[in-house]
Amino acid sequence: MTEQTPTEMPETPEAQDPQALEDRVNNRSQRPSSDAFKKFMGSQWAPSESSVTLPDASAPFAAQRRKAFSEKYAGERLVIPAGELKVRSNDTDYRFRAHSAFAHLTGLGVDHEPDAVLVMEPVDEGAGDHGSNHESTLYFRPLAGRDTEEFYSNARTGEFWIGPRPTLGEMQARTGMRCADLGELETAVTKNAGHTALGGVQIRLLRGADLNMEALVDTSRINTGVDLEAADSLDNEITEFLSELRLVKDGWEIAELRGSVNATIAGFEDVVRALPAAKAHRRGERVVEGAFFARARQEGNDLGYDTIAASGNNATVLHWIRNTGEVKDGDLILVDAGVEADSLYTADITRTLPVNGTFSPVQRKIYQAVLDAADAAFAIVRPGIKFREIHAEATRVLAENLDAWGLLPVSVEEALSEQGQHHRRWMPHGTSHHLGLDVHDCAQAKRELYLDGVLEPGMVFTIEPGLYFKAEDLAVPEEYRGIGVRIEDDIYVTDEGAENLSAALPRTPDDVESWMARLLG
Repeated sequence: MTEQTPTEMPETPEAQDPQALEDRVNNRSQRPSSDAFKKFMGSQWAPSESSVTLPDASAPFAAQRRKAFSEKYAGERLVIPAGELKVRSNDTDYRFRAHSAFAHLTGLGVDHEPDAVLVMEPVDEGAGDHGSNHESTLYFRPLAGRDTEEFYSNARTGEFWIGPRPTLGEMQARTGMRCADLGELETAVTKNAGHTALGGVQIRLLRGADLNMEALVDTSRINTGVDLEAADSLDNEITEFLSELRLVKDGWEIAELRGSVNATIAGFEDVVRALPAAKAHRRGERVVEGAFFARARQEGNDLGYDTIAASGNNATVLHWIRNTGEVKDGDLILVDAGVEADSLYTADITRTLPVNGTFSPVQRKIYQAVLDAADAAFAIVRPGIKFREIHAEATRVLAENLDAWGLLPVSVEEALSEQGQHHRRWMPHGTSHHLGLDVHDCAQAKRELYLDGVLEPGMVFTIEPGLYFKAEDLAVPEEYRGIGVRIEDDIYVTDEGAENLSAALPRTPDDVESWMARLLG
């Protein structure tokens, strides 16, 4: 951050003009306000480098997604915000990440469109973009000229502070959409809005992304007599639809996910190389976490989610993200991590590794049971089966192993029944979830299309069975306690069956040990 120096104060409080509370965060900047300064700051800048802006590879795919959206909601104005910057601490923001629905419909990723809004304006059937029923316009804050005060005065949007932004023309060339300044947004959203029976246009808004946009739309609805509760229900429908629109990935999305997976595999190699340093540090899990994070920032945009680096008994905590524990010889470390690409598509992979490079007999036995469950689940994946069958197959194998070890208090059949489920004590989570722009993608989809849905080519999801024997679990022998194992891979449904996108990352106990030995020299 820029160096801060104490603000120079007048000698008496009476000599100081009252300052609004919201303006006080700028006290640290001490920016001059003289006309001479403003004139000098607006002069003697070399012109920006110009180059031909080519369409993004995602643009034609995003256009087809907008067309599908348009066909569903013909005659309605559709408003999809990217979202706002979120404060992390006082006057510093988190790195911006657009709402996934916005990213999906525009093809845009990374951090250059805070406050942007996609507005799809209804037109006659088939008269819109790409033969759709809407004309799409992307409203965003374009590059400010270097002769403007924003250039150097606005720490959130000024090029002097955050770097250049695209012009309207550049963004239009990239996305293939009309682009307009944010200053025109309010009129575009609210014009002619109201009851359709009275000749107005119905607005549907993606909620939960931008509070200012929600306030604008709700105010418009109040002013035009639209029932807010009924309108909210209509808004919720597009949240559901846009989630379901992502259930089947197109070719561009699959390529992005492959890239994320490959970067994540490289991150796991970094994790293994970091294990000696992790063992020497009092918070070795943080060393592991940091090694993977470095790869995520080098190869992609960020982490797809907070890394789980759980050693020893921490591996039995399903969402252990504190990562404050030691990494000890003889323990296993469960690492659940994914690199998010610049496109915002993320991988999600888990491997459980012996810290010293070699599985003990009991660790190997538990690991093999989990691997057998994952392999059995993968073996049935093909178009036409139900998503829930994957979980049933994996948990069946786990239950059979638990029974063979004498841990189930009932038969396998009773445990697997709806009235039983005793095996779920050691495998309490689901085996699979859809994967894409969100690590838990398509989460707002209807149950009949998700859990009870039928697999189609183009779907991508995880298979991630596990067994978790907590140190305090008196229902298992002492030798099992404190061992947690999960194996997770990213699965792509093809026309013929399925492909394990993360298969290049070693999975069998022998392959894991050989891989670790090679990386550790």
